[in-house]
Amino acid sequence: MTLTYHDYLGIPEILELQTPRSEPAEHDETLFIIIHQTYELWFKQFLHEQDMAEKCLRSDDLWGCIATLKRMRMILKTLVQQVDILETMTPLSFVSFRDRLDTASGFQSVQFRIIEFRLGHKRQRILDMTGKDVPLREDLERAMDQPSLMDVLNGFLARMGCDIPKEVLDRDVRDATAAHEGVQAELLKMYRERPDVSVLLELLTDIDEGIQEWRYRHVKLAERTIGAKIGTGGSDGVEFLKRTLFTPLFPDLWAIRSEM
Repeated sequence: MTLTYHDYLGIPEILELQTPRSEPAEHDETLFIIIHQTYELWFKQFLHEQDMAEKCLRSDDLWGCIATLKRMRMILKTLVQQVDILETMTPLSFVSFRDRLDTASGFQSVQFRIIEFRLGHKRQRILDMTGKDVPLREDLERAMDQPSLMDVLNGFLARMGCDIPKEVLDRDVRDATAAHEGVQAELLKMYRERPDVSVLLELLTDIDEGIQEWRYRHVKLAERTIGAKIGTGGSDGVEFLKRTLFTPLFPDLWAIRSEM
């Protein structure tokens, strides 16, 4: 049997996955479902690309890593742009089906938590709040236990001759990435002496900024659609989202800006 476009991509199955809960179905609920399903697909691709970026760093393939980080940066830009589509939905149109979400909430996206963990923003309480029976819970545990992207970068820099402090290289990878003056000194040296490595470092800064931008757009989207209402997952809605803003994933890359 000849393979077709529809078979290869599983188009019939994909198009059956949008099931509005409202009866009769509210027009904008389909948009809401498709946007969030698309987010999850992009999260999957982002993690797939991070696997490759880390593989390149471990094999000292600088330019392969740079090419992959560029793709990761573009995925984040696409995630931010999708908010523009969601913002065409008015508060009243969202309210028309919001109660059908019950306790479902974007806060429950395990893939986004995996992205945060693998980029270094690890929190034991997030893992504890994720039930043992939640899909992808085991993947979240693995992300907690494995080195973050910054850990892999520090190993790469050490092999290049950078004097990365031993306590950084031997740190507990279950902890969140923390700023370290010794790492900052070596990063500054790379900026001044290795233009090729500085390209990689700037791409990492772009990715950090992209995550923060996506969080900001998410906050403003929630603010314009639900105001001060409690989130569907039981959080305090917009105020909870605001507390997640401006937390850098790679604090050393931001700390050195005033020293350049």
